[in-house]
Amino acid sequence: MKLNLDVQLGKYYKSPTQKIRIQTENWVKNQIYCPACLSALEKNKDNKPVADFFCKKCQEEFELKSKKQKFGLKIVDGAYKTMLDRLKSSNNPSLFLLNYHSMSFRVINFIVIPKHYFIPENIEKRSPLSSNAQRAGWIGCNILIKQIPPSGRIYFIKNGLVQPRQEVINRWNRTLFLRKKEGEMKGWILDVMNCIEKLGKKEFTLSEAYNFEGELSIKHPQNKHIKDKIRQQLQYLRDKGYLEFIGSGRYKLSK
Repeated sequence: MKLNLDVQLGKYYKSPTQKIRIQTENWVKNQIYCPACLSALEKNKDNKPVADFFCKKCQEEFELKSKKQKFGLKIVDGAYKTMLDRLKSSNNPSLFLLNYHSMSFRVINFIVIPKHYFIPENIEKRSPLSSNAQRAGWIGCNILIKQIPPSGRIYFIKNGLVQPRQEVINRWNRTLFLRKKEGEMKGWILDVMNCIEKLGKKEFTLSEAYNFEGELSIKHPQNKHIKDKIRQQLQYLRDKGYLEFIGSGRYKLSK
């Protein structure tokens, strides 16, 4: 996999934004494969409102966002209402994040966040544009990357190192069960997955999971049975192969 962007592609454009868009889209088209089936990706027509790329074989769609610096805790996106409508649709795209070096134009990190990790709670409503703005009253949104569990950030390239294709597709397949869940139930599953991964270890106890009771009660103030919900999600994740129960109140993250 070649990691350098083709800077010659931008020479006919004056806008730095247009230049990097052409360069990064070309790079993805030629270097990146579908994480669901390993097939080549196709570039959508420029008038496609949401997805930038799609896979002819499995019909997965992807939106691309590129940045010089590493992506922070949130990513600026488009209209808030449009985003919420997208989350309700079946063709909401997964998200490609491309981070490149500003001098060498070499790709440093390339990540895909599968679409099943996006829920309304991960979308932040921005303040309306002021009355002096060209689009006065328009309301945008931010994607709260900090609320996406680490399992939902799948690296093709990490710190300049290309990751094995089989590892990429294995990580993609590992959480496809989330696509069968919606609304509050999916929110609870993602919350508990996040808590587990915050522990930073392969094995943990039920008691350690219960330590997140206070944090989860803030996110779900209407629920008075937080420990029951934690235990329920652990059992679900065990049944889906995400966790293994190893006895005596102990769980282990599956490979």
